Amino acid sequence: MTGSDAVDLGFARVDVGREARQGLPEVVYGTGKTAPQIVSIVRTLLQHNDGPVLVTRVTSASEVLDAVPGGSYDESARLLVWRPAPRTTFTVVVAAAGTADQPVALEAAAIATAVGLDVTLVTDVGVAGLHRLLAEQDRLRAADTVIVVAGMEGALASAIGGLVACPVVAVPTSTGYGAGLEGVTALLAMHASCAAGITVVNIDSGFGAAMAAFRLSRVACRSSTS
Repeated sequence: MTGSDAVDLGFARVDVGREARQGLPEVVYGTGKTAPQIVSIVRTLLQHNDGPVLVTRVTSASEVLDAVPGGSYDESARLLVWRPAPRTTFTVVVAAAGTADQPVALEAAAIATAVGLDVTLVTDVGVAGLHRLLAEQDRLRAADTVIVVAGMEGALASAIGGLVACPVVAVPTSTGYGAGLEGVTALLAMHASCAAGITVVNIDSGFGAAMAAFRLSRVACRSSTS
């Protein structure tokens, strides 16, 4: 990174060159930042970039929205967005195992939508009732990428990985009882899946899954225009 790629705000050095390198401005992690800090970072990103500006894991948005007009807040996804990207033809299905996994699934879906992906959310298709999953298999197989969000033993990622040919991005969640170890069991199970080629992101990281799908969409777009 050159000096011109970063704007030093004193408390943060904002990576304003990321959009040129990766196709999307730096995404702001809201947890632990004050509203004035978020405001300063967002203003900097809006000034130096053209694409969508996102702030994740925001629990109170009114002060930021009052200071920086034009944004919107999705409370269920805890996401602030300015300048959402136009929808592309790259399709993503976000499949949540259970209702308790929905907060993470909603984060993934909202972020993927904000960066321009064509997103469908499918809920409550966990392996405890395989008929529910099989009823959605045509929709899953038609997607360009499937994001699987599951806690407990994380088996949904393997089940979907065996049904579809497209890339599968698995998100372990901290949903589950004691031996679920706050998502570690699902994380390890997804890494050990016998459905080869599954990508696994961090526990509860709907953001990480959406970014993986975005990177895949960039490669797909590049391939289709070459």
